[in-house]
This record gives sequence, C-alpha cells and structure tokens, in this order.
Amino acid sequence: MPLFVEYRDLGRMDYAECWDLQRSIFDAMLAAKALHGSNAPEGGICPAEVAGTGLPGPKAGTILTVEHPPVYTLGKHGHRSNMLASEERLRSLGADFYNIDRGGDITFHGDGQIVGYPILDLEMLGIGLREYVDALEQSVIDTLAGYGIRAGRSHGASGVWLGSGAEYAGGQAPENGGPLRKICAIGVKASRYVTMHGFALNVTTDLKWFGNINPCGFTDRGVTSMMREIGSAPDIDEVKRVLIDNLARILNVKIYKN
Repeated sequence: MPLFVEYRDLGRMDYAECWDLQRSIFDAMLAAKALHGSNAPEGGICPAEVAGTGLPGPKAGTILTVEHPPVYTLGKHGHRSNMLASEERLRSLGADFYNIDRGGDITFHGDGQIVGYPILDLEMLGIGLREYVDALEQSVIDTLAGYGIRAGRSHGASGVWLGSGAEYAGGQAPENGGPLRKICAIGVKASRYVTMHGFALNVTTDLKWFGNINPCGFTDRGVTSMMREIGSAPDIDEVKRVLIDNLARILNVKIYKN
C-alpha cells in the first residue's frame, strides 16, 4: 500500500506563525499515535490513518515549504557565542531572533531561501533518524545536480556542502574548488519517530546576513547559494518543485496537495 504525504507551500510567512502551524501538525500526529499506536497493525499503519482522508492509502505526514522574512534561530544545543551581534542589533537590521528546540547551532532564514519542514512519521516510512537526515541531504544534492552544481556532505556535520573537503559520491569534485561552504543547512527534531524542523536551501539568499553569525557554529567554513554558484538566479518555484519531487522519490511516498 503506498504512503501519502500532504504538501503545502506557504509562500512567505513569519517564522513564529509558521512555527505555530508546524507545532500544531506535529502535536496532532503525536496525539494520533498515542491513541492508535498500540492497535496499529504491522508497519505502524492504523486504519484511522486511511479512513476519512479520501486517500487510497495511509498518510505519513505533511511537508511545508516557506520563505521567512529575515530571522535567526539558535538550536537547543547551540552557543550564543556564535552570535556576532546582539539581539537588539539584529532586530535593528530588520531580523527576528528565536531560541528553538531543533538540533544544530545558529542559522539564518530569509528571502530567496527554501525552508522545508517535513513533519513525517519515520516509523511508517520504515527508516531511522540518520536515514532520514541522509534522505534530506540526498534530495538537495540531487536537486543541485540538475542545475550543474555538484554538492556533497562533510564528515561530522549535517547539511549539504561544496568545495575542498566535501565528500562526493564517486570521490572529490575539484571543479567546485574553493573553501568548504554550506549551501543547505539541516536541523531536525524527532519525538516518537515524528519529525519537526528540517532544511534551508540557499537559492538567491542575500549571503550578507550570515556575516552576523558563525553559521551553524563554524568559524572556518563559508556559506553559498545557488545563484552565487551558477551566476544567475534560478526560479525558486521550479527549484521547490524539483526538490519536493526528489524527496518524495527518495522517501518512496506519493505527494498530494489539498
């Protein structure tokens, strides 16, 4: 039986408003698991997850995509020393600041960046948290490849990277050259195998905003965007469609929109 995932593109939305929406979906999924989990058949799929949805199979969650107005977020294990400006200074520049409960350190969200919040039941998908993070990374790597950007991973650090020191399928990619730089940040949280938070891919993001922080806690690595790497601005809606298609393929789910 195929698994279905709802997809909602929220456009541009304030971080706090989106956080409330994400949390409400997350809490509803946890409540449903608490109610039906003990009666779920093998595979963790409950009859209630099929009945009433109008879908020909169970719903495994929701993926939200959004662009936020400028905002900095600090993960629960992050260090405030990686903020190079005070909260007052950040707000004077037109950016908000939030302490949040995801993994990772400090990062920036803003216009021209695809932020994705997959709220998924990993138990239904049959994968663990490490496999899930790998799936997020691979979906971005595959998306970038379609735009002529060869990206990879960095040992001991989540996210998607370019440059010297990145680990690429099939070996190094000297054509990217230059310092190690991050193009997509990833930070997630999971409770009872249900995920929150997700990824942030720099498409046409103004990279000057990252100068106010040590991005993701690193002082020896840079940040980049698709626009910087290819020298022109990709259509962000097209990138979004390709990215969601790749994620659905890798997770082996069917995407639908309400």
